[in-house]
Amino acid sequence: MQQSFWWRMLLLAVLLPQVVINGTAQNITPTAQEPCSGSAWHAFDFWLGSWVVMDVTSGSKIAQARIEPVSHGCALREEYRSTDGGGGESLSSWDAKRGVWRQYWVSTSGAIVSIKGKLHNGAMTLSGAEQGTHSPDMVRGTWKPKSNGVRETGERSWDGGRTWEPWFDLEFRRAEAVSENGIAEDRQTVANLDELYQAAVKINDSAIMGRLLDDDFVLVTDSGKIYTRAQLLAEASSGHVHYEHQEDTNRTVRIWGDTAVVTASLWEKGSDTEGPFDKKIWFSGTYVRRPEGWKYVFGQSSLLEASRQGERDQSAGVCLLPTAQSAFPGRSNLQNALWRVWTKSPHEND
Repeated sequence: MQQSFWWRMLLLAVLLPQVVINGTAQNITPTAQEPCSGSAWHAFDFWLGSWVVMDVTSGSKIAQARIEPVSHGCALREEYRSTDGGGGESLSSWDAKRGVWRQYWVSTSGAIVSIKGKLHNGAMTLSGAEQGTHSPDMVRGTWKPKSNGVRETGERSWDGGRTWEPWFDLEFRRAEAVSENGIAEDRQTVANLDELYQAAVKINDSAIMGRLLDDDFVLVTDSGKIYTRAQLLAEASSGHVHYEHQEDTNRTVRIWGDTAVVTASLWEKGSDTEGPFDKKIWFSGTYVRRPEGWKYVFGQSSLLEASRQGERDQSAGVCLLPTAQSAFPGRSNLQNALWRVWTKSPHEND
């Protein structure tokens, strides 16, 4: 009897941690619950990922961003890197005790933003005080998921939140989607800008030309002479050149990241202070993506045919192709770099 008793006790000790329900043994050992596993902690998860940040107004890329979970999913960490070298980081988390989301942002320029708010109608809206470079009374940010990413808009208030004014309008696009579709979009954007520039040259519209030309823009003629942006705008403003035709055909746009090269054949016909001219040229124009958008920085061309002996040296839209022996002692580092890029065999993105 005593031996049978101890066998029963041993069996009970083995089976005690389990309970049999409907013939299935269930382990009742307690498991620790994740501290931030509730749905409220994940209301901002639509912002997670690697992003290319576009300015909605200009359509240009202004930053890259990465948002990732940290502290075992209890917070979101944002790394924001602007194309101009600036940026910042933020930490966002759900404050369960007070029922609000909080974000703390610090920029590379010293601005500090502490904002809070909630998810409402599918959009996260946070507001609060800013200290640093801008220093309005309050700022407000709204993040809203879209089919192709996240839209973030910013507003500022100078009267304690009674009235608000627009600050910025950004679109976060998935980095992998931009790598697939962005080249085609960039190619079309640059093609449209080049068409706009040629049209502006035709009517001597120095305002549009000035908006598209980069401050470092140069024009090199067949004699090796360099013309600056200021000189081209001055010629357009003078009205000395009258165009009957200034159109290009067979345009191709090649993209290398933030650099684009346009090649096309151009027909120029009109008159200037030296008389009438009628010529066809093969030209290239180099564009670089700036924080404010694409800018025309460098151009070159080769003369295909002309109806006038001693063809005029300068063309506002292009430049004549220099030889390998041409010297450019006055070029900036950017211009020399662009020249090296152009003299390489390009890889065309179809």
